[in-house]
Amino acid sequence: MSSSLPGWKELPMGGVAFRPSTDIKTGEWRLGFRPVVKEEKCVGCAMCVVLCPDMAMGLGEEGKAQVNYDYCKGCGICARECPYGAIEMVPE
Repeated sequence: MSSSLPGWKELPMGGVAFRPSTDIKTGEWRLGFRPVVKEEKCVGCAMCVVLCPDMAMGLGEEGKAQVNYDYCKGCGICARECPYGAIEMVPE
């Protein structure tokens, strides 16, 4: 089988993003659980914001964690890594 496309060794380093990842809402792919922030425990350390692979976590106006469910897939990294136990995964 012959192909005119370059193999992986011929491809240049790097990649091209044709549009930002936030152009596509992916929250409907959630895994059956969603994170809920317990505001009384959140100190605004932003660990969840840094570690969220889908950029679904942010800090609200009062400096507390917020979830953008349009992009959250329910992986639970935020809840597992929160040093203050301020995020809980609950069934959908």
